[in-house]
Amino acid sequence: MNRLNHKTVLITGATSGIGEATARLFAEQNCTLILTGRREVRLKQLANTLSGQFNTSVQTVTFDIRNREECKKCVDAIEQPIDILINNAGLASGLDPIDSADFSDWDAMIDTNIKGLLSITRFVSERMKKVNKGHIINIGSIAGHEAYPGGSVYCATKHAVNAITQAAKMDLSGTNIRVSSVSPGLVDTEFSTVRFNGDKEKADKVYDRLKPLTAEDIAEILLFVANRPEHVNILDTIVLPVAQSSATIVHRSDQ
Repeated sequence: MNRLNHKTVLITGATSGIGEATARLFAEQNCTLILTGRREVRLKQLANTLSGQFNTSVQTVTFDIRNREECKKCVDAIEQPIDILINNAGLASGLDPIDSADFSDWDAMIDTNIKGLLSITRFVSERMKKVNKGHIINIGSIAGHEAYPGGSVYCATKHAVNAITQAAKMDLSGTNIRVSSVSPGLVDTEFSTVRFNGDKEKADKVYDRLKPLTAEDIAEILLFVANRPEHVNILDTIVLPVAQSSATIVHRSDQ
């Protein structure tokens, strides 16, 4: 059953990976889409493709989610109720130990993964509360449930997303607003390329000799979470490829 027909879905970080795949899947469900990201050309191309292929309304807003005023401007400009917010924008930057990591990497992760997510959620949840309905879905990570070497700050930001999800559900207790999180393990997107500052060869080694998750795998789970009956709230779900058993235990085939 499609419970998402004509719902308005705001997706952050929609220019690639999970965000882009999610936009495609929700467009198939006849949702009205509002897509945000920093790369305007990619956003426009995706919007043109989806609106033409699925005959649905797709708006784009180009801004950096680290800019709180731009977050507010984006939300204020949306005339219709926002039924679903998918907080997908996020990144990992660097894999250096805590005694030698680059401060700019730390700032990028904290400002995007925590403060950016909080800002957009603050403005959207305020609107949702006024109409007493809506669904906030955060993209977490296995790193939000475990830590690993070199991931002190990235893991901290995703632990924060886990805590924000739980606390937001508590803050909105007594309303009809749902709050959820989907926490993936290894997903083959631009994630590792960004983490290693564009070093594609190094990024590819992360997925070497195993079958990782795809952006489409996570998009399907997001769709499932969003499409539950109104009385059902999936607070979190951890999703790993079969080859991965934890943040640090990964089986790589010899074949």
